[in-house]
Amino acid sequence: MRIGIPAETRPGETRVAATPETVKKLAAKHQIIVQAGAGLTASVTDEAYAAAGATIGTAADAYGADVVLKVRAPNAEERALMKAGTVLIGMLNPFDAENIAAMAAAGLQAFALEAVPRITRAQSMDVLSSQANIAGYKAVLVGANTYQRFMPMLMTAAGTVKAARVLIMGVGVAGLQAIATAKRLGAVIEASDVRPPVKEQVESLGAKFIDVPFLTDEEKEIAQGVGGYARSMPADWMKRQAELVHERAKLADIIITTALIPGRAAPVLISEETVKAMKPGSVIVDLAVSQGGNCPLSELNKTVIKHGVHIVGEPDLACHVAADASALYARNVLDFLKLIIDKEDKLVIDREDEILKATLVCADSVVLRK
Repeated sequence: MRIGIPAETRPGETRVAATPETVKKLAAKHQIIVQAGAGLTASVTDEAYAAAGATIGTAADAYGADVVLKVRAPNAEERALMKAGTVLIGMLNPFDAENIAAMAAAGLQAFALEAVPRITRAQSMDVLSSQANIAGYKAVLVGANTYQRFMPMLMTAAGTVKAARVLIMGVGVAGLQAIATAKRLGAVIEASDVRPPVKEQVESLGAKFIDVPFLTDEEKEIAQGVGGYARSMPADWMKRQAELVHERAKLADIIITTALIPGRAAPVLISEETVKAMKPGSVIVDLAVSQGGNCPLSELNKTVIKHGVHIVGEPDLACHVAADASALYARNVLDFLKLIIDKEDKLVIDREDEILKATLVCADSVVLRK
């Protein structure tokens, strides 16, 4: 079987869908074609791929394979290079109905890895977790770099410097990694999330959990989330959370927001009124900016200063750690491939498999996910 790894063309995308490590494992039984220069932004040379057993080719060569591995969904020019029936695997944004329809029209069998269910069997394929882990780490470094003071407490002959106060909004994979990273840098940390079970995780990492009481059974039920993801909370609970967050934000030096709901606009957690109340020189790193932002003042791909507060609207922070992000993503993809390649190394797609059923967004010119 021929497996292609093309270069990513989306602006700002530095990752690649396979590394020499995963290519070597695949090349033992399949022909691997890597587009020339595909790994350069992730610090992987063509020579490294060739040494692992890949053939270096053109974009047409890579897209002409039976299976194409990508990070991002293909654009119109890239779709035109793929033949009908090609199996496409990548982070294809299953909520982008227009692009899914275009892939279906091109006759592709497309698997969106973001839709991998959060079940035990699929943990090694969970691209959202592997990439969010990196984004949470990098968000703290970006925040520390933007913040014009030290993170840890310092006692010097010139006086004592207080530790920075960091507030983490949303304690999923990214938020937990942000807590751990900020702790290692010596910050004092608070964290907030709608899901009560994360309180223990937050406290185990050395942060204080901001607890918003639940007043009704409905609030408690919604707060449990679904499939490992948070759900939109009732307006009354959101109001109580906003009031409490407003008070904690006034004391914070760095706020990192990570709250996302799949397929929906990001919830507003830091209002303009809260930004106005924050200390001059404080920092907000909005990881949800690509879905509208957890702060309405965030601007995509920009760092702006509003009411004296630096607001970082940098999406896809995992792209700033491209080598490790690619390594983790490539392992996710490799494990996913094991579901569609049988023991005789032939392509077999079992549409009743729980993971494949959840991720297959189009096949046979039909959109399967609406």
